Amino acid sequence: MIQHHAGDELLLPLAAGRLSAGQALVVSAHLESCTECRARLHSLQALGGALLEQAEPAALEAGAWERTLRRIDRLAPEAAPAAPAPHPALPEGVSWPASLRFCRVSGWRWIGPGVSFARVAGPHDPAASVYLLRIGEGRSLPRHTHGGIELTQVLCGAFDDGRALFGPGDFDAADESVHHQPVVQTGATCVCLAYVGARMRFDGRIASLIGGWIGM
Repeated sequence: MIQHHAGDELLLPLAAGRLSAGQALVVSAHLESCTECRARLHSLQALGGALLEQAEPAALEAGAWERTLRRIDRLAPEAAPAAPAPHPALPEGVSWPASLRFCRVSGWRWIGPGVSFARVAGPHDPAASVYLLRIGEGRSLPRHTHGGIELTQVLCGAFDDGRALFGPGDFDAADESVHHQPVVQTGATCVCLAYVGARMRFDGRIASLIGGWIGM
């Protein structure tokens, strides 16, 4: 059962189309497995539609329609969607979120005993800092805080960072106020999808060097 959810501070900009592409990938992966957050998103979308219907009409500037048509004519035609890209293997019984279907995902790269990562390049913002982390049971990430927002969706396994236990389907949003060390629980490898808005601030020098090398 999912215990940790995406908050309205993320669902509202997603409903309005203002959430950044990298953050939207992680939140969308959570929505696939969370009926509660999907229902909340639909309510926010319905509320936005109702507000638009009640808004007072505003007159457009002269020539606005013609300028819009000219801008459309200048746009390059959209390429047909690419075929789904191959992804690295996940633990048996774990499926890839549909939101990652057209993302390019690198192979697993070793960064420490029992810990690997893969880069995720989305179709709308390939440079967004989105990663997959695969951490073996009983292993942990180095203790750290954050330079900006960090969003995490647990795909499988579970970790405890001292604040709470996060299991399959759970979502976490952390910022510079959170100083933690996620420790994977025994029983299964943990795989998480994460958006890192700014460099993580590791306590140890070696961890900081590795984080800088992989861009985290």
